[in-house]
Amino acid sequence: MRLKHLVLGAAVAGVACGLIAPTDAIAQGGTFVPIFSYRTGPFANSGIPNANGMHDYFTMLNERDGGIDGTRLVVEECETGYKNERGVECYEGLKSRNPAVVNPFSTGITLALIPKAAVDHIPLLSMAYGLSASAVGNDFPWIFNPPATYWDGLSMIFRYIGDKEGGLEKLKGKTIGFIFFDGGYGREPLPLLQQLAKDYGFTVKEYPVPPADMQNQSGLWLNVRRDRPAWMIMWGWGAMNPTAVQEAAKTGYPLDHFVGIWWSGNEDDARPAGPGGKGYLSLNFNAVGADFPATQDIIKYVVDKGKSQTPRDKVGENFYNRGILTAVIVAEGIRNAQKLTGKKDITGDEMRRGLESLRVTEARFKEIGLPGFTPPFSVNCTDHNGHHAAYMQQWDGSKWVQVSDWIEPMKDKVMPLLEAAAADYVSKNQPWPKRTEACDKSS
Repeated sequence: MRLKHLVLGAAVAGVACGLIAPTDAIAQGGTFVPIFSYRTGPFANSGIPNANGMHDYFTMLNERDGGIDGTRLVVEECETGYKNERGVECYEGLKSRNPAVVNPFSTGITLALIPKAAVDHIPLLSMAYGLSASAVGNDFPWIFNPPATYWDGLSMIFRYIGDKEGGLEKLKGKTIGFIFFDGGYGREPLPLLQQLAKDYGFTVKEYPVPPADMQNQSGLWLNVRRDRPAWMIMWGWGAMNPTAVQEAAKTGYPLDHFVGIWWSGNEDDARPAGPGGKGYLSLNFNAVGADFPATQDIIKYVVDKGKSQTPRDKVGENFYNRGILTAVIVAEGIRNAQKLTGKKDITGDEMRRGLESLRVTEARFKEIGLPGFTPPFSVNCTDHNGHHAAYMQQWDGSKWVQVSDWIEPMKDKVMPLLEAAAADYVSKNQPWPKRTEACDKSS
């Protein structure tokens, strides 16, 4: 396990991979929030901006406000390399420190940690990733995955496709290609994809990408050219994404029929393709850009003072903002837990309560300096996700542009499968603890 102690507010310039010694903030207490990161390896181009956005938002809260309502945030970053075994090592090494919440930043690591959360009383936040079925709060009281599950995302993609095709029934007899990272993350939406294929009469052609072949997809895209799918859907991450966009452009696949999930839509996923990447699509649920009061405060209190690892011109890019949104959920969960318990320094037990009754309204987003950053969202005891909407963005050759209204998920398709999947998970993992946690009313 490789740990980096990042006591927020301490200078971190020039120490991307080094060890920062703990300071008085740890000794004096505070709310402990670890970050599982991957700044090295083939997933670094996706992992770095997410970790930076989260780190910089917490640092801004400490520097500007002294933390959250009187408690400073103490963050320890652990490098996982996106490897499941290293993620578990990170978790085991820090759980005795009473973390308020763990953000695995990996579906594979999340799957490995789900059985541990209830035992250790540590909530897991897998923000729009992980096990879709963990949205069912009655079965997974310690797991939270707002604002939308992968199954919601897939259904939104098909709503968009249906709109372009003149109705989903027009997909009958056609082929839909699915290129995916061959692991827990990429395989997560397959049950719903197969169900939609039955419902609408299309054929699914799967194109799995093993981790070792993420940057070697030329043969796969020759197969795509041979198969001529009407649409291509991508569940990619890290180096897989820019490689796929470049290969699609090289083989002449129409980029405006190539759609990625929200983790396949960073600037560095499309930018390497140059002009050939123009037209590529992906879902998104957060704003892109730095024109928000909170983001300007991050620049003022963190970036310009050398307390960030983020280049100034990268502030506001999509995955950096995604990291900010993760940090907002954590911070608002802590604030709600403080309100519910009357405590300043929050542990996992209190944080679970704070997350389970979390409502972040439009007014609250404006109050924290992020108006219009993402739609209002909420979770509750039975629904740990919310199944909120996303929008489609398109690469115009230099930046992302929103090209759709907010797209609601197909809840009529998603929810029955989700409930069934949760029941199946519980039945296969007996003895599974029954929910004993009290339910707080929404704040």
